Amino acid sequence: MTGPSVPEEAICFGCQGEHLVGVLSHGAPAATTALLVVVGGPQVRTGSQRQFTQLCRLVAGHGVPALRFDVRGMGDSTGAPRSFEEIGDDIGAAIDALQRRLVSVRRIVLWGLCDGASASAMYLHSRSDPRVAGLVMLNPWVRSAHTLARSRARSYYPDRLRRPDFWKKLLTGRVRMRSAQEMVRTLIAAVRGGGQDRRTRTLEEAPSFQERMLLGVEAFKGPALLVLSGNDYTAREFVELAALSPRWRAALERDHFRRLELPGADHTFSDPDSSRAVRDKTAAWILSDVLAA
Repeated sequence: MTGPSVPEEAICFGCQGEHLVGVLSHGAPAATTALLVVVGGPQVRTGSQRQFTQLCRLVAGHGVPALRFDVRGMGDSTGAPRSFEEIGDDIGAAIDALQRRLVSVRRIVLWGLCDGASASAMYLHSRSDPRVAGLVMLNPWVRSAHTLARSRARSYYPDRLRRPDFWKKLLTGRVRMRSAQEMVRTLIAAVRGGGQDRRTRTLEEAPSFQERMLLGVEAFKGPALLVLSGNDYTAREFVELAALSPRWRAALERDHFRRLELPGADHTFSDPDSSRAVRDKTAAWILSDVLAA
């Protein structure tokens, strides 16, 4: 799927006393729906291999305006760097700025990769923003000791154990004791269920970021698209978490959720075919699911 060239402009807007910089790709003159790319860190608005730039231009070429921007402390934006758990104000400020610049826009699609996807889900929980009409999460970041242990136990270590060179090194003493101990600890953690990660949370403790993500996804009733890479530990950890949690499974199995798996893709969809697939599928999904909703 390709689109015509589109006009673009740089915009600057405020957030908690800092100045954020973004690039707006213009779509149809009276468009009511726009795309907002939520950039995780450490990352700038262009994205790896200019992926975010290409995505915004493609979507805008099909009539949907798209904004990519630098959060506080990154790229051309001012302020101190902060974690993905702390950029809810940045997302809200970007939506406000987009609507000020394009007064016809009433609905926003949030699009995020890795912890940008996690930040988008948490934004839905913290803000309950009615302007958000669509959600795209690519390889969402949900890492904990438990998910990391299970993903390694299911993929990395079985592959390693099947390799003759590993056993040759083990039998000749060329596998470091520390590496062997780490493997054993990981397998035990995966079997036991992650130790402290599965302990009962006390009333004084704040919900984990994974819990806040789940609450946001559960509350969201609009169209949603989940994109998972086949060659990525982050995606595998998310799959592990969803498999272990009845609530995650129920949230992702609702009718308004779509799931796209790209078996050969890495974490950032860096190869040309995967990158093109993400752009094309995003644009097609917005046109078919979001605009029709």
